[in-house]
Amino acid sequence: MRVVFMGTPDIAATCLKRLIETDAQIVGVYTKPDKPKNRGMKMEMSDVKKVALEANLPVYQPTTFKDDAVYEELKALAPDVIAVVAYGKILPQRVLDIAKLGCVNIHASILPELRGSGPVQWAILNGMNETGVTAMYMAAEMDAGDIIEIRKTPIEPFENAQSLLDRLALIGSELLCDTLKAMENGTTTRTPQAHDKATYAPMLTKELCPIDWTKNSRQIIDHVRGLDPWPVATTQLDGKRFKIYAVRPTEKTTDQAPGTPIALTKQGLEIACGDGEVLLITQLQADGGKRMAAPDYFRGHPIAL
Repeated sequence: MRVVFMGTPDIAATCLKRLIETDAQIVGVYTKPDKPKNRGMKMEMSDVKKVALEANLPVYQPTTFKDDAVYEELKALAPDVIAVVAYGKILPQRVLDIAKLGCVNIHASILPELRGSGPVQWAILNGMNETGVTAMYMAAEMDAGDIIEIRKTPIEPFENAQSLLDRLALIGSELLCDTLKAMENGTTTRTPQAHDKATYAPMLTKELCPIDWTKNSRQIIDHVRGLDPWPVATTQLDGKRFKIYAVRPTEKTTDQAPGTPIALTKQGLEIACGDGEVLLITQLQADGGKRMAAPDYFRGHPIAL
């Protein structure tokens, strides 16, 4: 079966690695163009491109599919299936119509919940206990196609977005390969989504970062782990800005105002939050500094309590 793969970040790279191990004939890999990174502005290729080049697969990096030459180039590959995983580009209908057996998308949520670009992070931010991966036929509307299969998994109480993403990538890679085999055999099923039950997971921005200490401890814990590793929760302590990477609940209560530092212990910095609860900051990073354990940082930088 001739497959064109489209994807960009690490979850897509994991799926491509697994697909390479199968008997699928990967005739082309599409990924977003290289982009400058960090202060040196050195051009960096996507995770998918790195995997494709290592496997000597042809790589295509168009900026748009509206260009007729780009469309014809893809059409000439004559794919039976186009497999899409976190590509980051909208595919016009004429592209969706190229593949003989259809275009399949792997999406890291239980659709129709959390359509959009940040389903893994928003599952945690929303305090959900379960998520999953959906294989679906692609439609013109984002993440709205007919469902082929859903595989679910619990969200562990303290895992962050990166660890959850890593687990979902493995689930998604197996689901993709199983789905392509079913498409080849003509055994897939199609279940229309309940569009009236759709929820959305918009792109993450740095405006989400500041912690609202008036929320309860569980909400703040979900906020911190949902934004790790990017864009990372932040707060002000002693007039300084910190990135907060890990917090833990305590059994303590307080009448101090939310956001007030209460005590520094061997485990971390205790902070008052909503409902009179107390949270423990265990890992942080000062602006311009390194990520480190909270007790280690405050040992050298005392905080007013």
